Amino acid sequence: MTDDARDVIRHSSFVIMLITLATINLRNRADRWAERRHLLVAQLVDAAPDLISLQEVSMPIGQGRWLRNQINMRLSGGSTKRPYRLIQKRKQGFVTGYREGIGILTKLPVLHDESIGLGYGGRVALRVNVELPNRQSLDFVATHLHHIAHDKEARLEQAMKLVGWLGDRRRTPHQAIAGDFNELPDGLAVQYIKQGFRSAYAAANGYEPLATFPTALLQPLVDWSGCLDYIFLSPTIKQVQSASIFCDKPADEDDTLYPSDHVGLLAEIELG
Repeated sequence: MTDDARDVIRHSSFVIMLITLATINLRNRADRWAERRHLLVAQLVDAAPDLISLQEVSMPIGQGRWLRNQINMRLSGGSTKRPYRLIQKRKQGFVTGYREGIGILTKLPVLHDESIGLGYGGRVALRVNVELPNRQSLDFVATHLHHIAHDKEARLEQAMKLVGWLGDRRRTPHQAIAGDFNELPDGLAVQYIKQGFRSAYAAANGYEPLATFPTALLQPLVDWSGCLDYIFLSPTIKQVQSASIFCDKPADEDDTLYPSDHVGLLAEIELG
């Protein structure tokens, strides 16, 4: 039950809002992008989250804008209505920033946005503060942490900087952090974030996904898999209605063609 990207259940004395959050690593334009891009669009349209965190967005090909336009066109049926707005941020540094960035697609009105550098290859976090139907606001944060597996202290440093930034500047009670953390559930960075936030997937299901990476898009198949992607929620977000994996269906005619090398996460949260 969706009404202009907002689910609202009215009770006698208060309003409950159901907001859907998502995250997906796009894998930039690598690994058969021209073939898999419409598969990605179709599965995003089917889910139609209110807020989507995007990682590894290819800047040279305008990947984020293309994705927004395709989703909007399919959802609007050719009308002038544009359900999603795109906010994106390049990585820091001339070369890395030219190649790649992160982004957020939002159906909700944007009050303000800002970003912070996290180092280690110019990585950044992007925060978009959106207006909720009851005039409260929600911070939705997209990020993508350092990728080298054994550099656990680097990701811990990034997590500490990210959490400190969210707590010190324009603090908003309702906050969600979504992205590719390149860290297993028992890793230092994830455990640090969980001191002040909780995982939406674990809250809904009692455990983290067995794996969010890789899919069969990566050929030849790699001999490792694990959970690297998360949606973290601040303590004020008390109810998680559901959380699941999505963007996980291969093409009908090719069982190695997936939307990305990661699957996505989808979480429906309740805000009162």
